[in-house]
Amino acid sequence: MDSLTQIVLGAAVGEAVLGKKIGNKAMLYGAIAGTIPDLDIVASYFTDTVTALAIHRGFTHSIIFSVVFAPIFGWLVSRYEAFKDIKAWSWLFFWAFLTHPILDAHTTWGTQLFWPFDLRLAFKTIFVIDPIYTLPFLVFLIFAMLQKRTSPKRRLYNNMGLWISSSYLVLTFFLKWVAFTQFKSALKAQDISYLQIDTRPSPLNTILWSANIETKDAYLLGHYSFFDTQPITFESYPKNHQLLGDFIKDESVQRMIAISEGWYTITKKEDLLYFNDLRFGLLSLAPKSQNFVFQYKMERNDYGKVQFTEAPKDKRDGKKLLADLWIRIKGN
Repeated sequence: MDSLTQIVLGAAVGEAVLGKKIGNKAMLYGAIAGTIPDLDIVASYFTDTVTALAIHRGFTHSIIFSVVFAPIFGWLVSRYEAFKDIKAWSWLFFWAFLTHPILDAHTTWGTQLFWPFDLRLAFKTIFVIDPIYTLPFLVFLIFAMLQKRTSPKRRLYNNMGLWISSSYLVLTFFLKWVAFTQFKSALKAQDISYLQIDTRPSPLNTILWSANIETKDAYLLGHYSFFDTQPITFESYPKNHQLLGDFIKDESVQRMIAISEGWYTITKKEDLLYFNDLRFGLLSLAPKSQNFVFQYKMERNDYGKVQFTEAPKDKRDGKKLLADLWIRIKGN
């Protein structure tokens, strides 16, 4: 999830663990702890694109990280804070560390919660930024912050934020199931044979859902809103995996295929190949758009290895997409 959401979650967890004993400092340290797992993003400055993608939401988002580093941070903080209970500080950091990847597991990218095992949890029930999840949570956290440390209302407000946000997460599973059944029904009605289907919420909401459907030679992309009155339509995108040629033997290419979980197409522009990760969809709702959210240029470096470079994004595309999404959410 986005940084603000993780800060709010971490602060609420810190308050739940130590708020009665140390007041707003519990929120402060919880907020700090809630952002620490995302420091793995610095890897992008020191390594290649593929390795950075593989590292992201890996070790720092695992149970092992929470178990190992919580007591270390607990001990460090206890050295200079007046409250000296190492166990209590460790407990705060442990839960702030652990709830971060658990929340991230609900997004499309997912997390390697059970690192070092090669298993990425990605429930794909919530977009990485979701105001319906974050804003009520933030409001109740602020209410709690304004109360005295010993006030029963402080704990009530904090618990309400935790309960409402958690209940919304549970609801997203039901919403995903409803959307999934609608996509399956549409495929059946249109007599479309497919190999697998993958669904996810569109940006900033859980009303409009997207689906990737794999067929033998292509992927079908479609959208469904709970306000739709017309049948779901699908756009076809050829896989073009054969365009990889000898690139398919390269280790980096194999790693990218694994990272994308096989949901990718290859396009060719001006004699250059581009790897399109379909899991995150397009930056446009226009028919036959090739403006994928994550698109990587592929070319051999001086050592003969395939190098991936993420294609730049135009901010205007993002603004146009948000406007189009608002219209599409209202129904087809």
